[in-house]
Amino acid sequence: MISEFISQFADLVCGYPLFILLIGGGAFLFCYSGAISLRHFHDGIMALVKRSSNNGKGQISPFQALMSEISSTVGMGNIAGVAVALTMGGAGAIFWMWVSAVVGMATKFFEGTLAVMYKGKDNRGEVQGGPMYVMMATLGRYGRPMALFFACFALIGTLCFMQANQLVEAFTTVVTDPLGIENTLTLRFVMGTVICALVGFVILGGIERISKIASKIVPMMVSLYFILVLIICILHFADLPAAFASIFRQAFSLEAGVGGLVGTAVIGARRAAYINEAGVGTASLMHGASRNPYPVKEGLVAMLGPAIDSGLVCTLTALPILLSGDYLHSEGIKGVHIALSSFGKLLPGCGEVLLLVIVMFFAFSTMFSYSYYGLKCTNFLFGAQNTRYYNYFYLAMIIVAAMVPLSTAVSVMDISFAFMALPNMIMLLVLAPRVKRAATEYFASRKPTAGKE
Repeated sequence: MISEFISQFADLVCGYPLFILLIGGGAFLFCYSGAISLRHFHDGIMALVKRSSNNGKGQISPFQALMSEISSTVGMGNIAGVAVALTMGGAGAIFWMWVSAVVGMATKFFEGTLAVMYKGKDNRGEVQGGPMYVMMATLGRYGRPMALFFACFALIGTLCFMQANQLVEAFTTVVTDPLGIENTLTLRFVMGTVICALVGFVILGGIERISKIASKIVPMMVSLYFILVLIICILHFADLPAAFASIFRQAFSLEAGVGGLVGTAVIGARRAAYINEAGVGTASLMHGASRNPYPVKEGLVAMLGPAIDSGLVCTLTALPILLSGDYLHSEGIKGVHIALSSFGKLLPGCGEVLLLVIVMFFAFSTMFSYSYYGLKCTNFLFGAQNTRYYNYFYLAMIIVAAMVPLSTAVSVMDISFAFMALPNMIMLLVLAPRVKRAATEYFASRKPTAGKE
């Protein structure tokens, strides 16, 4: 009954309201910025590689900030989340995930810029960044209640329910089920405990260890996944045109009426919101730790995130699932199980095992970064001296997540992200003129000194 209530409440708050807030708000920021995600994509790449962006106040470099952010967004959502979107909304949901990526890039530009523009300090005097500090510095008497509201839901939204749940699901599907080992709560508890121990080894080392591991693991795991899907596409090249055609055809199909079309768009946007997190506020938590002294340059770096996760990686997941067609015959909400089945069908004998390896990389990388997000919110709410307690709570919740149903895990994350997005998007829309003014000054100052900075 509790699970059913959570799912119904998630459908209520994460349907049209979340679609209008994230996609509508993101579309406004995209237009208001002059299509910055398309016009200045190259500038984002250049801002990432220039070493002059490492001498500001913070804990990590802009590259480490982006890799750590991507390690949180390129995770189980890119595999299980895409599979959920396809089973719920059909192939057309992928098109709306692409749309969300484009507008999400503009949203993350505003988030990254503000995260560096308005940093704060914790009760130990250490420089911190994130939506809470931006709200406190800019929104007057509304700032503190909005910051508290965001931080409270961020503590729940960053507990990695879906990552731990689907990692256990993937392992049981590929390893224990074929061996005839029953998928019991005891087994899931044991597996959750093992995951907890591995994650604890990394996150207890702090943001420096998390960022160093993320900067190494993210490029490798995305490259390996790209190669795996490329092999599948080469082997099934003749079916690729039909797969892409189904995405565009069903994205605008009126066979199920206008309600069906809108429903597909909402499902795609809802899953994309979980995947790229544009407008949710998590990007600001990571980019607020960057040593980049130039707010606009950090915004340009942050802008690259959705292009990689919702653009590239989600497409890599969608193609094998579309080629196999398994999502057409599933009942209920299916996540990583559909993806594993599709890869196993397209690469008999090794597809499931190879995807399991990728799933492990993706899930662990997200759990590493999410712990830092929760740590920063704990710092803000309860003081820096109490952050160590959060890590233990976070690790304990990994075990819980391993045992709850997938529908409950998805709904808890959706609800939390929706309530994180509400104050964060309001803040972005209110402060958009300040970001635009800073961007105009930044790009104007570069013209006479092109190539120097």
